[in-house]
Amino acid sequence: MKEDFLAKLRNGETLNTRQLIKMITWLSVPAILAQISSIVMQYIDASMLGHLGSQEAASIGLVASSTWLMGGLCMAMNIGFTVQIAQAIGAKENVQARNLVRMGMITGLLWSILLLTIGVLVSESLPGWLRGDIALHGSSTVYFLVFALSMPIFELNHLAGGMIQCSGNMKLPSILHILMCLLDVVFNAFLIFPSLSFEICSFQITLPGFGFGVFGAALGTVLAEGVVAFFMLRYLLIKSPLLSLRREERFVFSMPHLTKAFRLAAPIGFEQFVMSGAQIASTYILAPLGSVAIAANSFSVTAESLCYMPGYGIASAATTMIGQAIGAGRKELTRRLAWLTTWMGMGIMAATGALMFVFAPEMIAIISTDPEVRRLGTLILRIEAFAEPMYGASIVANGVFRGAGDTFAPSCMNLVSMWAIRIPLAAYLAPIYGLKGVWIAMASELTCRGCMFLIRLKGNRWENKSKKWVESA
Repeated sequence: MKEDFLAKLRNGETLNTRQLIKMITWLSVPAILAQISSIVMQYIDASMLGHLGSQEAASIGLVASSTWLMGGLCMAMNIGFTVQIAQAIGAKENVQARNLVRMGMITGLLWSILLLTIGVLVSESLPGWLRGDIALHGSSTVYFLVFALSMPIFELNHLAGGMIQCSGNMKLPSILHILMCLLDVVFNAFLIFPSLSFEICSFQITLPGFGFGVFGAALGTVLAEGVVAFFMLRYLLIKSPLLSLRREERFVFSMPHLTKAFRLAAPIGFEQFVMSGAQIASTYILAPLGSVAIAANSFSVTAESLCYMPGYGIASAATTMIGQAIGAGRKELTRRLAWLTTWMGMGIMAATGALMFVFAPEMIAIISTDPEVRRLGTLILRIEAFAEPMYGASIVANGVFRGAGDTFAPSCMNLVSMWAIRIPLAAYLAPIYGLKGVWIAMASELTCRGCMFLIRLKGNRWENKSKKWVESA
């Protein structure tokens, strides 16, 4: 059904509101499942390590914001090509779209190798720079180093998934991300814990385990990413009806398209740097509060992710639909889709925020057995619940702007929001209220950010940006 709707969109056919809602739903649900599965994978890591102790969990929490920065920089490069591919498909220029697939793969691989090199060079010093307790340095360094070495796998996996999604196929990436989650459970069970023996009906059963702890959590995630990357690339390059490579089509290196990719990616990379840099600054503010506060913060960020991942799923679908609508020259439909997706994102995240408020104790209890971590985690999750609807507005509207090729202004808004509101407010409140103060600052900033994105969505500057983009293409 979703493929029929996208075909109607590209062919200039009329779509009523009911059909648009169906299309958004069919595209969003698989994307939401894919986003949730990736967070569940982090949830699994945190839960398994949380049962080893708060120190093991804190060692990952200390460098988590740094891993987000590297992952975000990879994702920025991906957007530079996926937006162009979506717009090429919308304009029925499928040969150009396949050429962009080749360019994207080569560029993304080179970019990930650069990030790998930087990550390896800073891995040993990073925990000290973040003012982490000396007892956490060894495990934190190992976790970050393994993550850095896996950057090419991470990049190819998510770039291939993004390209498949922008062609309109949301289902396959969703299924493969769920598979990645299941594989992560299996690999972690063997790699984190030592061998376990127990007796059932006079039979002695031994479950093998390597007992690698933090290193096992990192390695298990890398192995799961690698398996899924293989299947993702296989479908993209061989099986995809629109994007699979054809022998008769010669690869043409296009400097204009590469320039456009960097022009799109640079603001998003800057945005990721700003956002993750602010997370690192928050870690710097949190570090003196101790291992319990770091662990509670890390666990709560993971738990909250289950609430806002639906927003990112809808944003991913919005980028695909807006990109194809612009490529097809459907200006009026573009604006209708922009508001429908944004309102749906806000509504869903209002609901998930309410659920998080009610079930905050259970969400933290799954991850940690430490009573103080549970108490702090419950408190801060309930503070954050009130900001979820406006956070949803900023997430989905940003997806709309990306589909239109409007990446610079949203990045600047995120810069102002994070560094002019969240960080100064957190630095002021943390010494007074501790971890609670940091999350009050976060909730306040997310609400302000949502308002800024809605104001821009109401205007027409992002639409004018899309018009210039299509004309330049």
